[in-house]
Amino acid sequence: MRLTFRLILCLPLLLAGHALPALAQSFSPAIKVNDRVITEYELDQRMRMLRLFRTPGDIPAQAEEQLIDDRLRLQAAGELGIEPTPEQITAGMSEFAARANLSADQFLAALRQGGVAPETFRDFVRAGVAWRDVVGAKFGPRVQISEQEIDRAISSGGASGATVQVLMSEIFLPLEEGSEDETRALADRIRRMSADGFARAARENSTAPSAGAGGRVNWVPVSNLSPQLRQVILGLRPGQISAPVEINGQIALFLLRAIEESENRAPTYSAIEYAAYYIPGGRSDQALAQAARIKARVDTCDDLYGVAQGQPEEVLERGIKVPGEIPQDIAEELEKLDAGEVSTSLTRANGQTLVFLMLCGRSFDVSGAVSREGVALDIQNQRLGSFANGYLQQLRSEARIIRP
Repeated sequence: MRLTFRLILCLPLLLAGHALPALAQSFSPAIKVNDRVITEYELDQRMRMLRLFRTPGDIPAQAEEQLIDDRLRLQAAGELGIEPTPEQITAGMSEFAARANLSADQFLAALRQGGVAPETFRDFVRAGVAWRDVVGAKFGPRVQISEQEIDRAISSGGASGATVQVLMSEIFLPLEEGSEDETRALADRIRRMSADGFARAARENSTAPSAGAGGRVNWVPVSNLSPQLRQVILGLRPGQISAPVEINGQIALFLLRAIEESENRAPTYSAIEYAAYYIPGGRSDQALAQAARIKARVDTCDDLYGVAQGQPEEVLERGIKVPGEIPQDIAEELEKLDAGEVSTSLTRANGQTLVFLMLCGRSFDVSGAVSREGVALDIQNQRLGSFANGYLQQLRSEARIIRP
């Protein structure tokens, strides 16, 4: 994702037409990785490409390390009988170029202006495609993502650490039978509107939760969007409206308001549902023992109705509230809990009543464009990435790397 962000930022450099100074091209061996040779020419080409990508740091050292890793990736692929097809490589090149809002041919032309041969980019993509298949074959079956993990990822704003986030507005138009042409015509008109017009159209026509706010949504990590929408959103400039996109029987349009790379923001909840069951005795041993017994027999807030059956209504309080309506001490406890978890830290009635507090769930204030499948894929890719890094380090430790 950071590479994608840099590609967007460096498009003026790629398209400026200023080729790098020509360097002497030598095909003599520079590094030997097991039985595979890296030539001086390949090093020169990789350095040129990294400079065009505005890669920070020591470019010659990074070029060496990347090419060594690519040799090891291709070796691992060969041992598993994996060889990317020409169609896979072409698709990989197109996918990479699309991150910079270019076709593969346009991207190759821009690289060529900087002195990078098409074969260099093709080899780079080939190693990446092969490695993806290696990692999927070796580690894919080990990665299983639960619904709870997806909920936690959405609530925390995506992956940890720095991330690319977008501030956007959205419109979702239902494609109803018999009125498809009319809906598509409306979408075309919205695409040509100003930002103010987009907001009015959202309030009047959109079916997304953000309609009442003129389509405006909070910051959304790009990793939380489906792969289809990542490409659409990252292809926009701030202030630009996307072409209509068909998603799950609706036509969607997006206005990009801002984009930035930063640390994750705190999650925003539109509503929090919780239950409080009140136990006489405060923090006495008897009351705490009763709370422990209840905790052992309930898994969800619904189970508390059975616990409270036959007792006065006031012993069980359950509701859905916006964050500002929740008492401060309860809100602080709920922040520590996932759905179905319990706290017994609070009391009421001057310490005479123990509060058995359970979080039922949260509603997250996120864009209608957020895809649970996209979030799950992002978690899966992070885990596969951890496996891949460990495996690559193992291959490096076992390899014979010779620099003449």
